[in-house]
Amino acid sequence: MSSGEFAGLSAAVTGGASGIGAAIVDVLVAGGARVAALDLDPSAAPEGVLGVVADVSDDESVRRAVGQVVDSFGGLDILVNNAGIGAQGTVAENSEDEWHRVFDVNVLGIMRVSRAALPHLRASAAAAVVNTGSIAATAGLPSRALYSASKGAVHALTRAMAADHLREGIRVNCVSPGTADTPWIGRLLAKADDPEAERAALEARQPHGRLVAASEVAGAVAYLASPRSGSTTGICLAVDGGMADLRLRPVSH
Repeated sequence: MSSGEFAGLSAAVTGGASGIGAAIVDVLVAGGARVAALDLDPSAAPEGVLGVVADVSDDESVRRAVGQVVDSFGGLDILVNNAGIGAQGTVAENSEDEWHRVFDVNVLGIMRVSRAALPHLRASAAAAVVNTGSIAATAGLPSRALYSASKGAVHALTRAMAADHLREGIRVNCVSPGTADTPWIGRLLAKADDPEAERAALEARQPHGRLVAASEVAGAVAYLASPRSGSTTGICLAVDGGMADLRLRPVSH
């Protein structure tokens, strides 16, 4: 990506203070964008980034945060709906309250932030929305029923939004990471009986043999958000080391 690709553009990234969100903020700033990191705790946002308190499960908080971004930047061109929470378990192992909580953040959160941002995106000549999905949306993974269902909804919502808003000049796409090296995965590994073995299993599950780097996901988001990608809309771009589509033969020893 050439320097200045996002010059003159304003972006908001939910969940932008840590993990994949922080990496997305970094790559957009490097490209010249004015960037706001919307987060429950935006204190970790780097210097030069507008940190905004936002709870995507609360509509009033979302509208206040989007208003603060627009007031500060004079508009909004790029929205990255990255905020999300994880969940483990089969359909029998998560309570209904947990199902509601995860969908409220992972799916309705995207709806709330996008709804608040739409009037401002419609005024942009380079409007782009990028949602963070997951390989779990398309691959059946064990003990991920709730999380997979929520991310499947994100992929479907992305395509529907793309259809609804294309003629308004707004492109909507999704990035679909494999298992990424994030703080959430770090916490899961810390809880495992054998963290090293569990990490090795997660790495081996992806054909390229390692966890996905947050910076790699951020690079894909930057591509989808870029004005250069004007003919790309309604897609879910896999960043998963080949997990979705490749079937390699086992390594022989």
